[in-house]
Amino acid sequence: MAKVAFLLDGQFEDSEMKNPYNALKGEGHEVVIVGNEKGLLCEGKNKEVSYYTELSSQDAIKENFDAVVIPGGAAPEGLRVKDTTVEFVKKLNKQSKLIAGICHGPQVLISADIIEGKTLTCFKGIRDDVINAGAHYVDQEVVHSDNIITSRTPIDEPAFIKGILDQLI
Repeated sequence: MAKVAFLLDGQFEDSEMKNPYNALKGEGHEVVIVGNEKGLLCEGKNKEVSYYTELSSQDAIKENFDAVVIPGGAAPEGLRVKDTTVEFVKKLNKQSKLIAGICHGPQVLISADIIEGKTLTCFKGIRDDVINAGAHYVDQEVVHSDNIITSRTPIDEPAFIKGILDQLI
């Protein structure tokens, strides 16, 4: 089974965290919530779920993860400003580990400078940012580009989750 980090900060899109997290955990994967700091309470923007971060991104860099999942909402904006969080994503990319971002999740990938030449999808509000970072944007429910999986919105969660699970087998 894979060891999967979920990058989290406050104001995430509730279902984009809860549903992939529960699906991966339900399939027997080890899931660890990683944030800018350990022990931080992160509430979803709809106040449906909340989680505590189990590891700081600084400590996560030292761990051996097989994948990272980045839920959307406002959380990626808070994650991308922490250098160790960005370095964690860069490290996994250099190792060709699975990186999955939904909605605003690709904001962290932009800050990690890992999407140039890749094909991605995302929430339309950051489409121009993805394009300006050198990626080819497509409006599809889920997109695989090498080791990166992206999706647009909560409506696309089933395809996003399936894409992640298929890659972790």
